[in-house]
Amino acid sequence: MKNIGERHNLLLLLSTFFFGGFEVLNAVPYDYTASAEASLCLANPHKPQYGGGVIVNPELNEGLKGWSSFGNAKIQHRESKGNKFIVALGRNQQHASVSQKVSLQSGKLYTFSAWIQASKGGVPVTAMFKTGSGTYMRAGSIVAESNCWSMLKGGFPASASGPAELYFESKDTSVEIWVDSISLQPFTEEEWKSHQDQSIAKIRKSNVKIQAVDKQGKPLANAKISIQQKSPTFPFGCSLTKYILKNTAYQNWFLSRFTVATFGDEMKWYSTENTQGHEDYSVADAMLQFTKQHNIAVRGHNVFWDDPFYQLGWVKSLSPQQLASATQKRLNSVMNKYKGQLIGWDVVNENLHFNFFESKMGANASALFYNWAIKADAATTLFLNEYNTIEESADEATTPAKYLRKLKEMRTFPGNERGRFAIGLESHFTTPNIPYIRSSIDTLAAAGVPIWITELDVANGPKQTLYLEQILRETYAHPHIQGIVLWAGPTEKGCYRMCLTDNINFKNLPNGDVVDKLIHEWGLKGLVSGTTDAKGFFEAPLSHGDYEVSITHPTSKSSSLVQRLNVKPTASSQKPLFLKFSS
Repeated sequence: MKNIGERHNLLLLLSTFFFGGFEVLNAVPYDYTASAEASLCLANPHKPQYGGGVIVNPELNEGLKGWSSFGNAKIQHRESKGNKFIVALGRNQQHASVSQKVSLQSGKLYTFSAWIQASKGGVPVTAMFKTGSGTYMRAGSIVAESNCWSMLKGGFPASASGPAELYFESKDTSVEIWVDSISLQPFTEEEWKSHQDQSIAKIRKSNVKIQAVDKQGKPLANAKISIQQKSPTFPFGCSLTKYILKNTAYQNWFLSRFTVATFGDEMKWYSTENTQGHEDYSVADAMLQFTKQHNIAVRGHNVFWDDPFYQLGWVKSLSPQQLASATQKRLNSVMNKYKGQLIGWDVVNENLHFNFFESKMGANASALFYNWAIKADAATTLFLNEYNTIEESADEATTPAKYLRKLKEMRTFPGNERGRFAIGLESHFTTPNIPYIRSSIDTLAAAGVPIWITELDVANGPKQTLYLEQILRETYAHPHIQGIVLWAGPTEKGCYRMCLTDNINFKNLPNGDVVDKLIHEWGLKGLVSGTTDAKGFFEAPLSHGDYEVSITHPTSKSSSLVQRLNVKPTASSQKPLFLKFSS
């Protein structure tokens, strides 16, 4: 407790409650399941989400009603252990499957789900929609198994109204595709926004109720209440570059907004050991000293980058045995040096897209790196960092299902079971598919590990600022996202793809204004103030974190009363906390 001035005749009563949030009348709640089911392969599928939505005969309980053949596939209605489903067989084209015609409405956001099985395991299956104009939209993908059902979840926005045809495809034409419990549910933009608002209110905020009373317990009306955010719980940050060390304007801009940072290049192998055997951590050290001074948490980025383009010449020239020795030296050097000083490490960067180390050291190279990392620093969270898992449904290399399979490989490698793994989603967007973002995170959450947005930016274009706001709202509202880092660290030459400020005075550009608006709206920075009502109460929804509450009243002899307050998720039945001030 921190007391300021004299303390006379005031009592401050604090009580926290869940904040109810915003609702749209008759809006269908969003179903986040998949977060509990996507990594499982079940003997029988669950019921279709939303009762199937606009899909006819979603559980196949009425034979083949509503369903037809797509391409040259044969279709059959089958039953196993009381469960009825549809099968596409005799396929000799990747798109040959079952299909159903639907009608899409422009401007609506569609969430899609289905339970899939294949006649042999490990087969990627994609849900597609062909519109009347001849365009194709990917709803989502799954790696189907045999003898059990996996949940495919995805979505898309409808850009035009009209007929469309749902079908499934797999490049392996030798397999039968089994489908059950299909759902296609439309939401208006207003309904989608209500999901975000309700989720933010539920998972990021609590309602705080304050009562001011005098020493005798009498309520004090018109007491002035000021609640200052000191430290938010949710990590919201931005990438940093060495440019900050010599630029006061950059420092002031960054420190007034963010609580976490990732160094853009300064911890990477090519920055710390440009010449073999000559390590130089001086720049990273200086940046880490700066962040420590200002209580900025730092994510380590990165130990290894699997892209061959970013390997130093001397690294490329090593034999497999020499590379194994050099990588172990690199990992132990950087992780031991910064042990206990970082909140996480991107141990392997872009391992689903690239395989430089695997091509030299064998298929288990990345899994081995995590094994070494656990031995070097078992207490630090270890990320697998990748792009296009939520950005592009068309990137077959990094679908949520394939990400989960890769993560499982890392976690089940002998000795890795005790590692603290996490999912890092780079999030380099061009045009965001908002329903796909949400459903993909649902699917990834099946792993049961922390999920961070690690390098968020949007390609330059006329809608860059609009898209940035849409993505930030969607990811912050998702109950399984535990941190967001923007990728906008400037250098003397400018920024990577997305600038938040100008590069001289660090005055906000439109993208920076969006960031500031959301920081204020979400209560991650700033001040909440007001006066108590006739019964001495003041109430406000506050983001989780640490606050300083001050109260003044004309009848008090003290200048102000100040109390620290920690706001965190609480049960509505929690008993009030009484705080008494007296001289």
